[in-house]
Amino acid sequence: MTSLVRTVRGDLPLGELGVTDAHDHLLLESPVIPGSPLNRRSAASAMAQDFKAAGGQTLVQWTPPGMGRHAEWLPGIAERTGVHIIAATGLHQARHYTTGGGPPRWPATLGTAELAALFTEELTIGMRGDNGMPDPADPACAGVIKVAAGYHGTDEHERRALAAAGTAHQATGAPVCVHLELGTHGQAVLTALDAAGVPPGHVVLGHLARNPDHRLHAELAASGAYLAYDGPRRDTHATDWRLGDLICAMLEAGYGDRILLGADTPTADRLAPNGSPGPAALLDDTAAALARRVGEDAMHTILAVNPGRAFAWRR
Repeated sequence: MTSLVRTVRGDLPLGELGVTDAHDHLLLESPVIPGSPLNRRSAASAMAQDFKAAGGQTLVQWTPPGMGRHAEWLPGIAERTGVHIIAATGLHQARHYTTGGGPPRWPATLGTAELAALFTEELTIGMRGDNGMPDPADPACAGVIKVAAGYHGTDEHERRALAAAGTAHQATGAPVCVHLELGTHGQAVLTALDAAGVPPGHVVLGHLARNPDHRLHAELAASGAYLAYDGPRRDTHATDWRLGDLICAMLEAGYGDRILLGADTPTADRLAPNGSPGPAALLDDTAAALARRVGEDAMHTILAVNPGRAFAWRR
């Protein structure tokens, strides 16, 4: 069995990721995410540099094609800052690909087989631009497949993406990362992906802290899936004040090897100097506070050991 992690600058052994922000965005634009879009290369570089200065080594960007991913910028940002960047192919919820009630944009217009071909191409040959055209230069490859589910359910658009992710995973061994709306529908997503050829051990489930049910989380972890507790320091979610309790419960249940942490920075105005969320704040504030509660060894496992397994390609 071959195991590796694919970054925008090439493949790495699992043990070389180091301290990892398991779900974030250096670049992101969507008509349904209010605030200032993450659409400036200089700002993305500064975010990565601050993360590096805080002790970070790898950042997993879950921005899929068609959402301001700017894949052509990522290798340069990684080289300048020294941060390993894992990029995403895939497809988010349908609402992210329409503007003002108009028709959907690429790649939301693609059918299941076309999506599977796109995901596989971006994982193995190189990522396309946000206009759907191949990069004329030397394109970087994606390292994960990002798909999504809705609140307690999936629509036809999301089911198409899940099926395509299964085909691309079988062709490559790449892991599948899933946006769970408010942390719901996780078990059904795992069942659908398993039927499509993606075993739970190759799946990262996002936003689970927004549905802070530690018994549910233990069931998901028991299947082999990885649990991303992402987006801390958001006043509108229970993420912050329940995060320590969730992690303690998972550690006590014996699932410390399934936990990941991510900042999931949505917009540029969430990076204000007042300590708003961001990759650096994940380490300086959130992880530091958690370490005081659960210990340095547990945090090392969560931040620096688990990501190597969760984001590994296994064939």
